[in-house]
Amino acid sequence: MTQKAFKYRLYPTPEQENLLRRTMGCTRLVYNRALAARTEAWCEHQKRIGYVESSAMLTLWKQEDELQFLNEVSCVPLQQGLRHLQAAFRIFFADRAKYPNFKKKRHGGSAEFTKSAFEFKDGQVYLAKSAEPLAMRWSRTLPEGASPSQVTVKLSPSSRWTVWLLVDIEIEPLPLSGNAMGADLGKTSLVTLSTGEKVANPKGFHLKHRQLKKAQKGLSRKQKGFKNRHKARLKVAKVYQQISDARQDFIHKLATRLVRENQTIAIENLAVKNMMKNRKLAVSITDASWGELVRQLEYKCGWYGRTFVKIDRWFPSSKRCVQCGHIVEQLPLNIREWECPKCGTHHDGDVNAAKNILAAGLAVKVCGANVRPDRHKSDGSCDEAEICKR
Repeated sequence: MTQKAFKYRLYPTPEQENLLRRTMGCTRLVYNRALAARTEAWCEHQKRIGYVESSAMLTLWKQEDELQFLNEVSCVPLQQGLRHLQAAFRIFFADRAKYPNFKKKRHGGSAEFTKSAFEFKDGQVYLAKSAEPLAMRWSRTLPEGASPSQVTVKLSPSSRWTVWLLVDIEIEPLPLSGNAMGADLGKTSLVTLSTGEKVANPKGFHLKHRQLKKAQKGLSRKQKGFKNRHKARLKVAKVYQQISDARQDFIHKLATRLVRENQTIAIENLAVKNMMKNRKLAVSITDASWGELVRQLEYKCGWYGRTFVKIDRWFPSSKRCVQCGHIVEQLPLNIREWECPKCGTHHDGDVNAAKNILAAGLAVKVCGANVRPDRHKSDGSCDEAEICKR
């Protein structure tokens, strides 16, 4: 069984919107209070507070007179907020994320309901504290016999309501394919395939840059605390939402096509976060969404029975000649075509890199090879034993 989330648009009634906004506000309050308490306990007493202690604190907060409104909403989203905070600290202590931040109202919000806080009956979702079903737009039906195990309601900064239904389903693998593909990620061409095909980068941010600049300029001229500033903020958020929607739609369609057409997909394991530190490339890298594309390819390959291989980021895919294996010492980023000094083969840099990635990926798949050349000779030649060793 595989967990899969189905996303739907939500058009809540005034009563449902009032309840959901209060629930998200209470969840945000509990999250921020718990974060402040954990931070204060560590800074002043070097004491760590976990989920159990935070949950006990929530019980005490509900007994305070000024926080009686916490009892008017479902307790499940509040507890889930504490669990999310615990997960945020877990990945922080594992050096995989920054210190958790306080949640802000203008960023929207979310409320997560487990099975004890909602009911799925007659194809409709009933949340706790609400007698009416959610007014969802069922753009696609759930798989036959599937029942949600978790419901998450989200409010985006652009005031868009969405519902995520998490279900356990059995996904049938795709028919076997004899194709194998290597992919090189880039800025001008989002993906260059080992077949020679180049998928152009749609550059959604650049297409909306002028519209976004105008909206942000209007926002900067509005005074804080007035309704016109709230309206201007929504305009900026809607432009960002359009950019995100277009980017997600393109990447989903591209990833699905590549997974359907190929049995094996090899791709570079890029350090996107480190590359983002280059302020000259940060905007283009963000707009390309390399990390999201790799993430979707990985989980979709797992769904449909495909093989997904990540190549070490230090493998010289661009500098290595795919014909003779010669490795040039230096290859600046602005050189997109080059000629091998050993065999004289003329290379398109991106296509050559994609072919090398495919060859390395097949080596990893077959024999578990270490494709990272720890050392190579100064004349540009590479020891073949290093490519095929276990």
